[in-house]
Amino acid sequence: MTEFKKEDYIKYRLAKADETLEAAEVLLRSKLWNSTVNRLYYSCYYAVNALLLQNEILAKSHTGVKSQFFLNFVKSGKIPKELGKLYADLFDARQKGDYNDLYDFEEQSATLLRDGSVKLILKIKELIISR
Repeated sequence: MTEFKKEDYIKYRLAKADETLEAAEVLLRSKLWNSTVNRLYYSCYYAVNALLLQNEILAKSHTGVKSQFFLNFVKSGKIPKELGKLYADLFDARQKGDYNDLYDFEEQSATLLRDGSVKLILKIKELIISR
């Protein structure tokens, strides 16, 4: 079995974030708003996971990832509050879009979430690179 280093997992998760963000862009152009929001959430989720891993912070669930992210990065000011709010909004939006019947996003909200997701992922990469 191949031995992986922490850095390999971090690179992998950041690559997954980029790939999933690219998929969200395709879905956005195709006007598939709920699927766009789902992929935006996961692109940020992968990036947040990379940041937590780099800092040796473990979380076992999506809620745990969100809690650890806020506790260790938003509250400390390493991540701006507006980007922390964006991640919380994506978390809630993904739940609504995936599990609530008769709930559909609109182009404007999907586009705003995309713009914020790009900023959040860039900020996370900046923090990872600067370490």
